[in-house]
Amino acid sequence: MTATIPVIDRPSIVERLSMVVSDSLTILKRGVIKIKRVPDVLIFSTLSPIMFVLLFAYIFGAAIDMPGGYREFLIAGIFAQTVVFGATFTGAALAEDMQKGIIDRFRSLPMAPSAVLIGRTLSDVVINVVSLTVMSLTGLVVGWRIRGSFLDAVLAYALLLLFAYALSWVMAYVGLLVRAPEVFNNASFMVIFPLTFIGNTFVPSEKLPTVLRVIAEWNPVSAVTQATRDLFGNTNALAPPPTAWPLQHPELATVIWMVLIMVVFVPLAVRQYKKTVSR
Repeated sequence: MTATIPVIDRPSIVERLSMVVSDSLTILKRGVIKIKRVPDVLIFSTLSPIMFVLLFAYIFGAAIDMPGGYREFLIAGIFAQTVVFGATFTGAALAEDMQKGIIDRFRSLPMAPSAVLIGRTLSDVVINVVSLTVMSLTGLVVGWRIRGSFLDAVLAYALLLLFAYALSWVMAYVGLLVRAPEVFNNASFMVIFPLTFIGNTFVPSEKLPTVLRVIAEWNPVSAVTQATRDLFGNTNALAPPPTAWPLQHPELATVIWMVLIMVVFVPLAVRQYKKTVSR
């Protein structure tokens, strides 16, 4: 008699994609429920942009003389800074899940490894949507206005959210590398503060010293800030035109930065997650 070898049916590509989507939505739902159960995260993520808008508009704005008004210039920079800070929730949450052993529980479940990261990064989008809504209302109170078309405004918000989503994968990778949420917070802020302040977020890049000006002009946060200003119609007609390519074509530069970040850090984060759960 010849032994028969059992045939194992492997899931098709469509079935695997369906599983990734389903598992990602489950992790997304977990992240949203966690925000509901721990409202402190949402409260402080909305209070922070309000504080920055009021602080820069009424305190620093009084000391900065800018044709066309500083508040028109300011809000796009605050938007960019807020979504960059909002991207850190993914890394902090993953570091916390590893510390509490939740990642080990995910390992025992029949789920796609990438689904944990996709769902976790998507939950950051929810936080950023709330933050941008609150911040927009605060900006309207202090005198900021959307002077572009409705479609341009929608595109501006979309670029901000997509850029933040790309950065979430960077934070996911860093969060999987560290051993504690405290380490992640210290490491991420050492990168985020220079990234958001050495740019055109709060002052025009041409006012910076030569070395810092070059860094600011090629800073990805400067590109998304400039794109947001252009689309909201908050650019100053009296200001000198930008000379660096990313600021001359900020929308395209923002998309290029997003693609580069995703191409590099999505595989790195997925590989690091597999390495982490296999320990």
